[in-house]
Amino acid sequence: MKMLSVKEFRDKATTALKTKEPLIIMRRGEVAGIFFPTPLESVPFEFKRDIFTALTDSIKGKLQAKGIKEEEILEDFEKHRKTRRRR
Repeated sequence: MKMLSVKEFRDKATTALKTKEPLIIMRRGEVAGIFFPTPLESVPFEFKRDIFTALTDSIKGKLQAKGIKEEEILEDFEKHRKTRRRR
């Protein structure tokens, strides 16, 4: 297992994410994150569901804190969809 600072991880992310060994990312002496290299299909469904739930709850909380409503986000997406170049 290898330890990297957030700065080292940022600067060497491409190389770091190709490794086969787990990485511990540290910020000011505390664990900021852990990277376990694994194929996505081998991650248990329950774990994927828990990650999805945690991420969506986090996003929802941040949007609510800023007073942003779902309708505003949908309008933004629609506006972007209409203005992007057609391929």
